[in-house]
Amino acid sequence: MCPQVKLIKPKVEPPLDQDFRPSALFNREFLREVHESGKAEPIGIAIERNDGMTSVFQTFVFSEQPNTLKTNRYYIERLVKTLLWIKGGWKITIGGPKSIGQYIKKEYSPKGERAFDAEFMGSVYEKPFTVELASFNDIPQPREGEIQLGKHLDGCRIGFDAGASDRKVAAVVNGQVVFSEEVVWNPKSQSDPDYHYNEIMTALRKAASYIPKVDAIGISAAGIYINNRVRVASLFRGVPREAFEKKVVNLFLKIREAWGDIPLSVIHDGDVAAFAGAMSINDTKILGIALGSSEAGGYINDKGNITGWLNELAFVPVDFSPNAPIDEWSGDRGCGAQYFSQEAVVRLAPKAGIVLDEKQTSAEKLKYVQTLLSRGNMGAKRIFETIGCYMGYGIAYYADFYDIKHVLLIGRVTSGEGGHIILEKAEEVLKTEFPELAARMQIHLPDESNRRVGQAIAAASLPSIN
Repeated sequence: MCPQVKLIKPKVEPPLDQDFRPSALFNREFLREVHESGKAEPIGIAIERNDGMTSVFQTFVFSEQPNTLKTNRYYIERLVKTLLWIKGGWKITIGGPKSIGQYIKKEYSPKGERAFDAEFMGSVYEKPFTVELASFNDIPQPREGEIQLGKHLDGCRIGFDAGASDRKVAAVVNGQVVFSEEVVWNPKSQSDPDYHYNEIMTALRKAASYIPKVDAIGISAAGIYINNRVRVASLFRGVPREAFEKKVVNLFLKIREAWGDIPLSVIHDGDVAAFAGAMSINDTKILGIALGSSEAGGYINDKGNITGWLNELAFVPVDFSPNAPIDEWSGDRGCGAQYFSQEAVVRLAPKAGIVLDEKQTSAEKLKYVQTLLSRGNMGAKRIFETIGCYMGYGIAYYADFYDIKHVLLIGRVTSGEGGHIILEKAEEVLKTEFPELAARMQIHLPDESNRRVGQAIAAASLPSIN
């Protein structure tokens, strides 16, 4: 009889979340018990995305027994969910016990619990989402790719970072920043696509007024972009579908045309965050995590390139507690958006005894809590300590899927003293629970300016002028 694996209480407990049960601890304990059972069974998960690119993840489960079915299914379902949002893809092949494959196929069907994920991925890759079953030896072979990013510093450039609560822009001349600005906006609630176009053009024109000419424009934006076309993006959630297809899909192509068809590149904001880190650290194997209105992720591999993966960490489950908060978009529990964002601050504030003004936006509420922190408010400090605990366990979970040497933390939530508290608490978690990771990994917090506008500056270097 194989014992059922239980959710593990963290040794470094978040001050404001006693229910937190890290995914990293569950997986570690699950695999330990699987191997100690003496009846470990291999299973492979292959996920195909665009252009035939395929990622493969291999692991083990308990041999099929009535008392292990539930635990096996839970482990693999959470793993598939994680792999989908890190790698991206429209077809899953499960190579292993048939009962697990059938369970995943049901969960990711139009009427299954993970219908949102299946529909989302199908729309991104413009193919019907599919789950296929195979033997472990017959799963597809991995086929990975990579994309080389910018580092172009010549000429007069503009970098724009389209966050969900603020937009940042920088003007750069031969690698030197001559102007930068951060403006609060609220794009998610806007139904008129012209709002987005006008706001972006206003920022670009202002930056352009500080340089003699504009040779190229680089844009960092939350969402998924293919050939500068918008596929899916939370920035445009308020736009009706018909208007999205008519005016949003080619929004950045229209902006490029307005600037005389100069070189323009749009890249997922998480990848730009990691790219900014690679430029500042001058190293590789970097996981960038941006804590803003939501959570953005990006990764620079050992060659200094991006992988073409989605890196949508906002949807990756980091908390397996049955009481974990529910993500408003996907309807799933324990996903990163509720733990590494300004929404996390807003969610934790009542537990810290802080009363927020419901008439304010989430960005304004975050700023209020940060002001309290600067005044020595202990409740505010516990909020950022809690997020720091989340971060330490989250990084440990991400390390199962990324080869990480550096973690770069940026975004509005890391501004001020809160960023240092998050970093210190995350380091404490790694040293306490995952000493082997702490020994080979560094967590970085850029200076205040780079934390706020670093992505805009990095974005400016994306396009090649020639």
